[in-house]
Amino acid sequence: MGEKHLSLRHTGGSRFVARSGSGHDIVMDNAAGNTGPRPTELVLAALAGCTAMDVIEILAKKRQVVDGYSVEATGTQREQAPNVYTEITVLHVVEGNVDTEAVRRSIELSATKYCTVSAQLASGVARISHRYTIKRPAAAGAPPVEESVEVVVEGPLKDVLAD
Repeated sequence: MGEKHLSLRHTGGSRFVARSGSGHDIVMDNAAGNTGPRPTELVLAALAGCTAMDVIEILAKKRQVVDGYSVEATGTQREQAPNVYTEITVLHVVEGNVDTEAVRRSIELSATKYCTVSAQLASGVARISHRYTIKRPAAAGAPPVEESVEVVVEGPLKDVLAD
């Protein structure tokens, strides 16, 4: 993979435009300007995007038919500067008649082996909990089924119980 590059240009106030090495622009701002996401929100977006790409690819390799898929990332930052994330929860919501073990293993592989962003964050102070919710469609005469489980916890505080 090697070296990555990003350039950042100030466009006024607290607004900046980043240009990725692959040629894509990302606007960032603070709450006062509010013309783009905060840099810390982009950290959560990077984590969600990285793990989502892994999981959907692994599920496809496992021949799982996914009707819908989304990822929600929620983080808690400490109060004092620097306001690093201390707790992050990644929730994978998978819709379809999928195998539970295939979903669990796909998330586990992403969290522990493939997702670079997750590994980067887990090497700091953040405790990262990876969870899933599977929403299965209604079967003949039966209501839809939903199940939620924590798959794996990473980071130096992984053994600390969450509140």
